[in-house]
Amino acid sequence: MTIPFLQIQGIRKEYGPVVAVHDVNLEVRKGEFLTFLGPSGSGKSTTLYILAGFENPTKGDIKLSGSSLLSTPSHQRNIGMVFQRYTLFPHLTVGENIAFPLKVRRKSKAEVDAKVREMLRLVRLEGFEDRKPAQMSGGQQQRVALARALAYDPPVLLMDEPLSALDKKLREEIQYEIRRIHQQTEVTILYVTHDQEEALRLSDRIAVFSKGVIDQIGTGQELYANPATRFVAEFIGDSNFLPCNILKASNGRAEISLFDGLTVPDVPIHGSASASSNASIMLRPERLFLSKAPQDRALAATVDDITFLGNNVHVVTTTARGDGLSVRLPFGHDAISNLNRGDPVWLKFEAGSAHVFNH
Repeated sequence: MTIPFLQIQGIRKEYGPVVAVHDVNLEVRKGEFLTFLGPSGSGKSTTLYILAGFENPTKGDIKLSGSSLLSTPSHQRNIGMVFQRYTLFPHLTVGENIAFPLKVRRKSKAEVDAKVREMLRLVRLEGFEDRKPAQMSGGQQQRVALARALAYDPPVLLMDEPLSALDKKLREEIQYEIRRIHQQTEVTILYVTHDQEEALRLSDRIAVFSKGVIDQIGTGQELYANPATRFVAEFIGDSNFLPCNILKASNGRAEISLFDGLTVPDVPIHGSASASSNASIMLRPERLFLSKAPQDRALAATVDDITFLGNNVHVVTTTARGDGLSVRLPFGHDAISNLNRGDPVWLKFEAGSAHVFNH
């Protein structure tokens, strides 16, 4: 049997009466880019710090290539770490910052010099080796921090919200650089973020954390198309929710009825959803079809707001029952022409694009 590269086994972390992480289990493949995604306080950073050795679990184990790491101090785990704050030594040059972990490991001067040059090429900062961190932009400093963390060829690189202090444009540029560096080095990366777009852009797989547990693990497409819980459905992508009744359910599909009496058969159900009057249907804004002319088997609504967002237009509507529904239409769509606030519209959706959850 092949031993998983990195295993998180039944990790639990308690701070007095507070349980920050509960029964987290995970296997990570060698060379994988896995992101911990979730809101503040969901347990993602705590799990990362246990991996790094900065925190001890109350229960459970961490194994690398089959061997437990728990008895190994953090500075001996040979795991790279990049933080939100760059943690560069301000009195050292860029080259000296990158060289620091190599000198601690007593590498020869020739090895250190060669590795510093290699890392500068990797992060595209050739010629910056004599600058001090204060002479560089935030994005450049974060690239130096990344180079320093990779300089000693760690088997695993941990990154805790490394881009949250950067503006949107710079953040996207560094995301591209991290993706390129991962593909070039094939280092195993565990990355923490609360930004779903960042997780989707960077990751091979995503572990969605909620209240100290992992709700679901999968590729971005799997999480978006088949959310296991309502929380995952809300957190990955934009979503609308409407109350509904589940009339009957079997084999992962349901027939539901909405407030206006509209019945919809063959809708995917998720989690433990079963025949119930206490359920919700989730509709993605881009999977709603908007018409200005009355339609059969459609929801009647009124336009509240229209926002131009470049390649698409965001239309906010309200149903007769008072529920808000967001619709995203590509720029230039016929339905947008002469559409105004207060206009009546009709919204339709395909059953296969919807998702039903019990409350």
